[in-house]
Amino acid sequence: MGSKCVHKGCGKVFTDPEEECVYHPGPPVFHEGQKGWKCCKPRVLTFDEFLSIPPCTTGKHSTVDDTPAEPEKKPEPEQFSLPERPAVNPAPIPQTAPTPTPAPAPVQEESEDDDPSLEIPGNATCKRRGCNATYDASAPRDEEKCVHHPGQPIFHEGSKGWSCCKRRVLEFDEFMKIQGCKEKTRHLFVGKGKPTGEEKVESVRNDFYQTATSVIASLFLKKIDKDKAKVEFSSQKVEFDLPTTDNKRYKDAYNLFAPIDPEKSQYKVLGTKLELTLAKADGSSWPVLRSDDRWTGERIQVGRAGRV
Repeated sequence: MGSKCVHKGCGKVFTDPEEECVYHPGPPVFHEGQKGWKCCKPRVLTFDEFLSIPPCTTGKHSTVDDTPAEPEKKPEPEQFSLPERPAVNPAPIPQTAPTPTPAPAPVQEESEDDDPSLEIPGNATCKRRGCNATYDASAPRDEEKCVHHPGQPIFHEGSKGWSCCKRRVLEFDEFMKIQGCKEKTRHLFVGKGKPTGEEKVESVRNDFYQTATSVIASLFLKKIDKDKAKVEFSSQKVEFDLPTTDNKRYKDAYNLFAPIDPEKSQYKVLGTKLELTLAKADGSSWPVLRSDDRWTGERIQVGRAGRV
């Protein structure tokens, strides 16, 4: 009988304790609407994108959560009260009708089911929020009970919960353990098959910054298929073929402002972007990323980001 890894971002059932585990060792970070992990840089806006941020560390599976605890907040200094002033009868405040509280948005039930023509991979995890059940090929599908949250996550003033039920907690680990409030027969492991035809992405936003020896550029495209992505470097050009896991594809070629060393240049596929590290061939300062970008005459300084 296998054990389920409790590392954040993994959650796989394992039998070999020496098997590699790819996970997030740091706690989650939610700040001003942005979501991410303390152990790596990607920041996203939606909860589903947050759950899709690729794990950043390779180690071993564990059944004990070893995520470092956040440091305790220091207690507020004691407040000293001033002597009360004599009471003064305030002027009467005109009574106005209370502002009605807006009705909560209706919860949309998860209606999607697995496509029966698609194969379910081993150790697949249910996609419905709050369920996290692992696929068992020996168990009849019609006997599966999926207890999940059909609503959206709510993070407000430190409290965390779901729009479909009332419970609110303070810690992220406790939020992830809130039991689902709806039950459905059969889990959702693979969903529907991808539609025929591929959507072409015409352009993506990019920005860059530079050091004395390299230019670090980001192309913002979500859900790039890491295994199928192709990036080719030449002395004055970078060519891209970037399919995504949601049936889109971005193909383009950037004619660069200045020559690079293709052998020393490299790229990384992250959760929401492609990151390029272009090794400068002549050490010059780049005012723009591409040779055909409009140049205002200003030179981008080292470490300062330039957006297009």
